[in-house]
Amino acid sequence: MRTVELLLRDRVENLGRCGDVVRVAPGFARNYLLPRRLAVPATEENKRMLTRRTERLLAEEAAQIAELSARAEALSQVSLKTVEKCDERGHLYGSVNAVRVAELLSEAGFACEEKQVRMAKALKLVGEHGIEIHLHAEVSAEISLRIEGENGMTEPVVEASLVPEPEPEPEAEPEPESDAPAADEEPEA
Repeated sequence: MRTVELLLRDRVENLGRCGDVVRVAPGFARNYLLPRRLAVPATEENKRMLTRRTERLLAEEAAQIAELSARAEALSQVSLKTVEKCDERGHLYGSVNAVRVAELLSEAGFACEEKQVRMAKALKLVGEHGIEIHLHAEVSAEISLRIEGENGMTEPVVEASLVPEPEPEPEAEPEPESDAPAADEEPEA
């Protein structure tokens, strides 16, 4: 398969950052990267021209990462609390999802978008939960979220019938000692 070698002018998701030389399909180069001026042909002249730009962008990115790391440190100290409707076992009638977590963070004074909140699935139980906040490709923070029920529940009730009982270990049967040869052994002559 034919590929085209290009020099990236900006960071491109899942491809590379400024100054990287990448090999891509000709159609991707012709229809996406080149018209949007995200890349240029990888010639020696273009490489020299992009060296200064690359250094400047790397310095800006390092400053941004330092700033976001400080923000992540402040976020990791945050402990949020919300009160939701739940039943007597601690199951929420609704759920707490990324939108709700972003709202709680905004109320606490930390501007956050829904897409920055990383949750595998919506939370449906009362109790303490850890939630990842994604700030940058290299920076994320873990916050603590406590969900309480309107009826005062703080921990879910686990019914004994739902908890599997450990199976008893099978007793080892003693092997019979016999002088008869095993089935796979040949008898001595």
